[in-house]
Amino acid sequence: MPKCETFAEEGAGVPIDEIARWAGVGAGTIYRHFPTKESLFQAIVADRLRQVAERARDQAALDPGEGLYAFLTHMAEQGATDLGLTEAFAGIGFDLATALPEVEKEFTDLMADLLAQARRAGTVRSDVDVADVQTLIVGLQAMRRFSGDSQVMRVIRAGLTPMRGPNAV
Repeated sequence: MPKCETFAEEGAGVPIDEIARWAGVGAGTIYRHFPTKESLFQAIVADRLRQVAERARDQAALDPGEGLYAFLTHMAEQGATDLGLTEAFAGIGFDLATALPEVEKEFTDLMADLLAQARRAGTVRSDVDVADVQTLIVGLQAMRRFSGDSQVMRVIRAGLTPMRGPNAV
């Protein structure tokens, strides 16, 4: 499925006529394939999350210790450019677990896998869990979208990295 730029730019509130105009078709064509705007939004979100997951798996295969950080950086960048995905992941007007339970489970499993790989590589503290990663993503996406501050990843990385030495927990 091609990326729908109107969802990326305007989020779930974009009118169906605007989506059809972007696609170069009439609204009726959209409705023949997707009975509601929400079903179209779900299909777009599912496709984007699967693309992000594929990229994350590829990066983690190259360097398991850095896979989680590459994933967090990519998700933050998505927050700067893709309001629709950001809204869906944050649960704004869209409950991912209810609307797309299989996709949400796949994505949660991906985060758990990336986290486990990073722990085994010693690049992430053992007390960090998937809920922490999800919260970080929502915060990173909001920061990138509204402030453009990409330096916050240094702070996040410092907070996630296990302490070494006599003061380590």
